[in-house]
Amino acid sequence: MLATKIRTAFAPRSLGAWPTPLEPQPALARALGLEALWLKREDLAGGNKVRGLEFLFANVAPRSVFMTVGGTGSSHCLTTARCARVEGHRTAIALFKQPATEATRAVGAAIMAEAHLVTRASSIVTLPWAVLRTWFAARRIGKGTPHWIPGGGADPRAVLGHFLATLELSAQLDTPPDSIVVPLGTGGTAAGIALGVAALGWSTRLLAVRVAPWITANRWRTLRLARRAGALLERAGIERVSRAAIRVQVVNALGAGYGYPTPEGERARMIAADHGLRLEPAYGAKAFSVFFQKKRYNLRRTVFWHTFAWP
Repeated sequence: MLATKIRTAFAPRSLGAWPTPLEPQPALARALGLEALWLKREDLAGGNKVRGLEFLFANVAPRSVFMTVGGTGSSHCLTTARCARVEGHRTAIALFKQPATEATRAVGAAIMAEAHLVTRASSIVTLPWAVLRTWFAARRIGKGTPHWIPGGGADPRAVLGHFLATLELSAQLDTPPDSIVVPLGTGGTAAGIALGVAALGWSTRLLAVRVAPWITANRWRTLRLARRAGALLERAGIERVSRAAIRVQVVNALGAGYGYPTPEGERARMIAADHGLRLEPAYGAKAFSVFFQKKRYNLRRTVFWHTFAWP
């Protein structure tokens, strides 16, 4: 079995409960004018970032220090801090400001409670200096050189976790969906899904809904992450995935900027809430708003990747 081979070769830590459920949403599908809608409930396992951290924490010495960067409401930073604490590691985090919402306030407070060291940048311009200060401080709170995790956990090893999630999906559906919708921030989750869809030989279209600035969230970067993760599988002698088969379509829903709610996102959030689905405005709501353009993107039988776990 492919998933077993990957876990044997890369020895990821066990941080989540897998598989995550795939929930059919017939009433919500009717409200949106879709033939069928399923939710891939990554939120129920602590959020999508847990998958990647299982691989990033593999074969790491005890009491290591992990350093990363993100916004004040970064679920990646929070999940890294929480998982590190459970594993007996420490975290040093550099944060930049993002618009205050119910979600970002809750996440920000949880980060302060879970992380061992937090440095706040006064603006995005001063973020490099904050990262540098955090790096030197991180060397004093643990053994050895800190382990750097890119923002959002966008590392080829982490992509393998999301690849496994897509293999799960193939066992949860009788037939492939027409499309998969996922928020696009730093690209790791979308890259893993794209790699998985290619490996399965599905014709499913992956719509990655951009919620972060183009410099971070773009098609080129997502494909590069997917191909680099594919190269890891090939070098391990596990699987060879055709580079040409890895595809992703990027849809822009950024609005005024990262973390800023959009009218379409807020409308999507209210409709979802009417059917018991709680979305936050920075990622989930903006990605969900793509269903208002279902005819443009030919959305019929769709899986929505629910990534955010509320603290």
